[in-house]
Amino acid sequence: MTHSDTSGARTGSGIKGFVRRGFALLVMLFGVFLAYLFFWPVPFEPMENAAFPPNPAGQGVFTPNQKLDEAQLLTLGPGPEGVAFDAAGNLYTGLVDGRILRVNAGGSISTYADTQGRPLGMNFDAAGNLIVADAKKGLLSIDTSGAVTLLSDTVDGERMIFVDDLTIARDGTIYFSDASQRHGYGYDLLEIYEGRPSGRLLAYDPVSKETTVLLDDLYFANGVALNADEDFILVNETFRSRITRYWLKGEKAGTHEVFLDELPGFPDNITEAADGGFWLALPGPRTEEIDALIPSPFSRKIAWRLFNLGISLVEKHSWAVKLTPDGVPVASLEDANGRIYMVTSVLEHEGKLYLGSLATDYIGVIDAP
Repeated sequence: MTHSDTSGARTGSGIKGFVRRGFALLVMLFGVFLAYLFFWPVPFEPMENAAFPPNPAGQGVFTPNQKLDEAQLLTLGPGPEGVAFDAAGNLYTGLVDGRILRVNAGGSISTYADTQGRPLGMNFDAAGNLIVADAKKGLLSIDTSGAVTLLSDTVDGERMIFVDDLTIARDGTIYFSDASQRHGYGYDLLEIYEGRPSGRLLAYDPVSKETTVLLDDLYFANGVALNADEDFILVNETFRSRITRYWLKGEKAGTHEVFLDELPGFPDNITEAADGGFWLALPGPRTEEIDALIPSPFSRKIAWRLFNLGISLVEKHSWAVKLTPDGVPVASLEDANGRIYMVTSVLEHEGKLYLGSLATDYIGVIDAP
């Protein structure tokens, strides 16, 4: 054998050895990945859930469109979730850093108050106070000078963990949601992976200053809205993709039922529409993969581990959905391209829709259909 033959043999042997070592390394890494995927501890204990009802995405009212693409963007700061207007037409919204901004008719932006928490849903009461659902602080009242007063942060001797949204009745009663009794703001996705309902619908009486529980064991209690006659209130159960109705008056007073549960996404906030119906925000879509996870605790553990690796099943696809007073979807504005995404609130005001978002730094503004 010549010197060149010997060198070639050694080179070939070296390449084969490198390939074998590389393959062994890949097998080992794959084994580590599988071990992580199946056995790494998770910070929750999931429970079995019923499968979701059929997904109506792409059908009827939910036939795909890009109507939200037409929205103008009002840049304000990170996470302008809730939107409210005072009697003078000034716009208010809360940001991640706790500030509540005021935008006047001329577009001038100023800081109205600072809750030092995370303001989410908000609305004005009859006296002109801005009532705020603050995820970290509780139910707050802010007067015209910007002074912040705590109305309620406990019920039945337990502290509220995640105050989310509110609506105010004509008699002054404030109905609001405590999304979870287990996971606070920033840990809300644990609710869907765990699948253990702990949200509540609450009522605050401004005269007695007492807070009572109307409903509990809700799957992430989120947006709340009264109907025009105020004989029932709606509360969104985000992680069951449904709206629940609680009766306040009449023969059914004190009982609850499913109002709407065939939705293409996960409902966040809901507000009263100008015609007596409702506007519903769906920040993200249901997908076949997500629907398949819901009944299986084991699959949700795997999904959580993938999420921690940066692998998410959530798509940038949002809807603003118009409902009749009886809960029938009659209009849908959507954006599947992600220009307007994570739409968590829809408020109708003087012929416009104002689209809040937890994940962007802007509010979308579009003509109401």
